[in-house]
Amino acid sequence: MNIKLLLRALIVCCGFALQSIQAQDDLRLFYDKPASVWTEALPVGNGSLGAMIYGGVAYEHIQFNEETLWAGKPHDYSNKGASAYLAEIRQLLTEGKQLAAQNLAQKEFMSEPLKQVPYQPFGDLYIDFLEHDTYTDYTRVLDLENAISTVSYKVKEVVYTREVLASFPDQIIAVNLSASKSKALNFDIWLDAVHDTKAVKSSGTSQTLEVKVKDGVLKGVATITVQTNGQLQAVNRKLKITNASKATIYLSAATNYKSFNDVSGNPDQIVKEILAKVGTESYKKIKAKHTKDYQSLFHRFQIDFGDNGQSAVVTNKRIYDFWKSENDPQLISLYVQYARYLMIASSRPGSKPPTLQGIWNDKLNPPWFSSYTSNINLEMNYWPVETANLSECHEPLFDFIDDVSKTGKIVAKEHYGAEGWAVHHNIDIWRGAAPVNASHHGIWLSAGGWLSSHIWEHYLFTGDIAFLKEYYPLLRDASLFYSQFLYKDPNTGYLISTPSNSPEIGGLVAGPTMDHQIIRALFKSNIEAAEILKVDVEFSKKLRGMLPKIAPNQIGKHGQLQEWLEDKDNPENHHRHVSHLWAVYPGNGINYEETPDLMEAAKQSLEYRGDNGTGWSLAWKVNFWARFLDGNRAYKLLHGLLSPAEEPLRENKGGSYPNLFDAHPPFQIDGNFGGASGILEMLLQSHLGKITLLPAVPDALANGRVSGIVARGGFELTFRWKNTVLQEVEVLSKNGGTCILEYKNKRIEFETKKGKTYQFDGQLTKK
Repeated sequence: MNIKLLLRALIVCCGFALQSIQAQDDLRLFYDKPASVWTEALPVGNGSLGAMIYGGVAYEHIQFNEETLWAGKPHDYSNKGASAYLAEIRQLLTEGKQLAAQNLAQKEFMSEPLKQVPYQPFGDLYIDFLEHDTYTDYTRVLDLENAISTVSYKVKEVVYTREVLASFPDQIIAVNLSASKSKALNFDIWLDAVHDTKAVKSSGTSQTLEVKVKDGVLKGVATITVQTNGQLQAVNRKLKITNASKATIYLSAATNYKSFNDVSGNPDQIVKEILAKVGTESYKKIKAKHTKDYQSLFHRFQIDFGDNGQSAVVTNKRIYDFWKSENDPQLISLYVQYARYLMIASSRPGSKPPTLQGIWNDKLNPPWFSSYTSNINLEMNYWPVETANLSECHEPLFDFIDDVSKTGKIVAKEHYGAEGWAVHHNIDIWRGAAPVNASHHGIWLSAGGWLSSHIWEHYLFTGDIAFLKEYYPLLRDASLFYSQFLYKDPNTGYLISTPSNSPEIGGLVAGPTMDHQIIRALFKSNIEAAEILKVDVEFSKKLRGMLPKIAPNQIGKHGQLQEWLEDKDNPENHHRHVSHLWAVYPGNGINYEETPDLMEAAKQSLEYRGDNGTGWSLAWKVNFWARFLDGNRAYKLLHGLLSPAEEPLRENKGGSYPNLFDAHPPFQIDGNFGGASGILEMLLQSHLGKITLLPAVPDALANGRVSGIVARGGFELTFRWKNTVLQEVEVLSKNGGTCILEYKNKRIEFETKKGKTYQFDGQLTKK
């Protein structure tokens, strides 16, 4: 054990260093051998370009993506005239004729065509190193502090180092190679792709790959340029570098996609302009710009649970060891920071939101099309973004909502005869908003309400009135749709959502609980936003009048929160979706202060569903148990989320791959984001108009420190705890206004001034 690790071990034994600061070495994924499969490779990204780095020695493979390369073409998925069948479908459901309703809906109400299209891989960069088959001292690292992936090894007496980064300022992927001995660096590089239609052209110091998707109109261009102090020549579709000690490869890629209804872009021109701006700029300057930009986001937030020495263990073994011991507090803080890294890498202003797999995909036919699944997964991607102090990374989702409000307006009219906009459970690059796949799960239309909640949440965290004013029309028009869509149930007299479903369970129904929770939350936020902006008085009055008429949450015969209007929940059903608990999390309509009986019923529902699950399902349950103030139960599920996905002895096949990607399985990035959100919910909650500190801190994370964590109301906090007991807290008020702090049975309320910091001890006594 080195001196640093020995000191850390002594600190842990003595009860944790309260002022400890994470060293750079802590925040890294590292390995002692190259990746053999994609889920061992390491990701980099700049929002638009993503790459997976295998870290090979004799033969390196860097698989890359560009976010707009999808199959398909601009297309209106709505089914013209579908609304003519709405009344009949509703009547069949009212009469209990579910199968007949599903069959009619499948025939007359679904999208045209029935399926959407997949996100596509772009290409592959290969590097062939001569005579590097025998090597020693291998390391492969993803440094989260700097967003750089590094490979280092020794061949004979020469040390070879390779760095890969994805620069947001320069919109490129850079690969920097060096050797410790002059003229010892010799390699071939070339581009290729899995697409059938492709072409590779070399010219001087560059090579260009052109691809065309098989089923669609999109084409892409990727170019690499090389800077080196060795010799460079084009030979047999490859670029050959010889007698060098250093070389840098710059890669840029683009497609002809401009928007969901415009594919007139010129990718060749875009790529040329990007690489022209890079020009002959040194890797040192490119790296400096990248690091400054990345750290301006990443360094806003720190989290530290201590280190028992496991941070010195290679990451793939750490995951296995954690499954066996449940004891690796630093892995938990690393997991949060890895999620923040993935968010910065896949969602930057001007880019598209991360798909089911972020921006990383190596298959022409990826699982679930690697699309935007909006009945949980797309929204979960953004759960931690505000609390983890990455508010700007939320922006691509707002652009996305603006897009789908346009296609959703057509769907609202054609399928429901309503104004406003409506979106169903799956969306692709062409912003398909109609119900897809099958009626028993595709006709779920609360995505508009759920997506709109992110607009409201962003305002609650930032207090940005200009933002609220800009995006309020999307809130209003989502509410407008539901205000016309809600249907008076002849059996109960309530306003209900029909036809719909509780995502992926129970088939087509009338009145699923989740829909009503989302619609109620939307109406309330719309009313409050209208009051803030002093607009839409009459519309707000209408929404207020509708709220008490919407079917309420109900407690069933098993003590459970009912998932449907009817009391028909099966306690033996352990389905991965627990959608009817939406009002517990991410909503706040069910809580211990206002609805304690419903909280207990919701907890009973979660008990019945069980602790099994994979990926995003486990992540959602971590957040639920944090809201139920049971940190140890939340940690138990977090343990499953961070256990080895490919361990054959595990009963639950979810968990984490060697590169810490979440396993649904296969890989889905939502579990990474949702799991990080759950950890933050254990430490701070602010959904009830106050800031609650350490509401569900588990015994396994008894000591810790967090800084830069953000609460609603525009408050940024730093606090530490020892033996699960709060020691001190600091509050920075970004906007001014009233702050309410709560810890256990202590509560203080005080007025703040914008930009001022307030300090308190563990008893919430002002310092």
